[in-house]
Amino acid sequence: MFKGGYQGKVLWVDLGQRKIETRELDPGLARKYIGGSGIGARLLYDLTGADTDPLGPDNPLIFLTGPCAGTRVPTSGRHQVVAKSPLTGIWGESDIGGTWGKQLKEAGFDGVVVTGEAERPVYIWIADGQAEIRDAGHLWGKDTYEVDVLLREETDSNATVHAIGPAGENLVPLASIMSDGKHGRAAGRCGLGAVMGAKKLKALVARGTGPVATADPDKISEMVAAIAGPAREGLKGFSSFGTGGGVIGIEQLGDLPIKNWYQGKWEEGAQRISGQRMAETILTGRYFCAGCFIGCGREVKISEGPYAPVEGAGPEYETLAMFGAMALIDNLEAIARANEVCNRLGLDTISTGGVVCFAMEAYEKGILSKEDTDGLEIRWGDPDVLVQLIDRIASRQGIGVLLGQGVKKAAEELGGLALEFAIHTKGLEFPAHDPRAHNSQAVSYATSNRGACHLQSFSHMFEKSCTMPELGYPEVMDRFGIEGRGRMAAVMQDLMCLFDSLKMCKFMVAGGIKVHHLVDFLNAVTGWDFDQEELMRAGERIFNLKRLYNVRCGVSRKDDTLPDRILVHRRGAGGAATNLPPVHEMLSQYYEHRGWDEMGVPRPDKLAELGLDEPEAG
Repeated sequence: MFKGGYQGKVLWVDLGQRKIETRELDPGLARKYIGGSGIGARLLYDLTGADTDPLGPDNPLIFLTGPCAGTRVPTSGRHQVVAKSPLTGIWGESDIGGTWGKQLKEAGFDGVVVTGEAERPVYIWIADGQAEIRDAGHLWGKDTYEVDVLLREETDSNATVHAIGPAGENLVPLASIMSDGKHGRAAGRCGLGAVMGAKKLKALVARGTGPVATADPDKISEMVAAIAGPAREGLKGFSSFGTGGGVIGIEQLGDLPIKNWYQGKWEEGAQRISGQRMAETILTGRYFCAGCFIGCGREVKISEGPYAPVEGAGPEYETLAMFGAMALIDNLEAIARANEVCNRLGLDTISTGGVVCFAMEAYEKGILSKEDTDGLEIRWGDPDVLVQLIDRIASRQGIGVLLGQGVKKAAEELGGLALEFAIHTKGLEFPAHDPRAHNSQAVSYATSNRGACHLQSFSHMFEKSCTMPELGYPEVMDRFGIEGRGRMAAVMQDLMCLFDSLKMCKFMVAGGIKVHHLVDFLNAVTGWDFDQEELMRAGERIFNLKRLYNVRCGVSRKDDTLPDRILVHRRGAGGAATNLPPVHEMLSQYYEHRGWDEMGVPRPDKLAELGLDEPEAG
């Protein structure tokens, strides 16, 4: 029995059999893997194998909350989506905010596991302890904003819709799963929208009005009161300007990717696409995920001009960088338009931006010609071409068939010099932070289980402004340092596994939250007696289980690397003009700390220490 934090129930939906059952959540499993990303790792490991087709009926699509979701714990309005990735063929997960996770929890469920494949398009309607599979033929082909309106009219106006767009229906490996309608919350990475499309599952709609019990609500209130003020102060930049408020400073650090990771500086362009410029021009309001006091989400409106109409979610930092600096596009309204098109069609803006800029460089170098590109001149700085390529990728038309596979497969198909500027790790396009600006980020990207990802460790924040004394980092670290960066990356990966399993926003790190806060929140919510050692051990267990999943899929040291453009080519200008991260030196440090062998495989004694040496039933 759970005292609090968990509803103790998970929906299992077999679309092939049109069958729904409610299964109890094992308290032992919850204590060992916490929730969200952790329980998702355990389930995916148990339910799939190396030969599982990511787009086949045997690949489950798993939606999980965590113990903090739906409670008064700040920034806990999040959930995790997990499946084998059709983009990379390995571990796939995406963390998403908004309100859907809170709705699911208040409906009485900790998660939903979807298996099989429907004969025709369907959606799942979940409300206060009940769930049913409904026909979605009338929704197929519609964009996510349209589907949000239609399904809330059809179910409950206060429900939250989690849907795919045409990109997911067309099984594009860059497809996202979108939530909260025009507010545009995205489970963007790893192509999980294509998994949903392969199952002919258009949407999951959740509405909950029930309580989420906590073991010690007075303790939670006391903690919230203590941290809210300092956290608001530390995060006021996010509130005022969103994540895009960091564009100017990040460019100065040499952390902003420019011209497909080739150029070193772009000062004036960064200013023109920044969150500050957005606040002066197209911003109309801000959006708060459930349980959040930060409100970093941007609401924008463009009523006239070539990129109108736009109304709803504005571009966040990653999108501003990938559609802006990466493509040398400094027109903020054009970027906002491209962002909305991606949200409506259901495309990950990070991977889409990465592959579009790869195409721009391939065209510049003569590897792609107008004959290959449907007559388009794919030139740097052209916002109209950007929007046209997004549409082709989502619809799998013309050049969009090649680019929709992602950078890795597109480069392999083109061959030759194209492989030199295909920027990815393990098949996942880089997010918009340059490892040449933060050395720990280099080893973090190389070892991240889902492929290149700054959020899997968030370590650059501890080389920028944050500290974590309880883990051995009482001061901000030198961003060009080498010694100890392997350990740092590993420790922060374990910590971020906890955020993804508890379901709290990682921005709270910049708001001053420490490990003891996580311990105290978890114990107050659940009634458990965790200490720091047991909690960090859970994070380490979760990360290692994901690595075991990837090892089973063939991942080893050969895959724990970065492209030569990052390791060999200096930016040449800006705040990280000459640094080249020695990733392989740091990787040896990392393996030693992890207890992995020289090939990157967890050793038997480490698995025994973590309780991963024996098979477990999900």
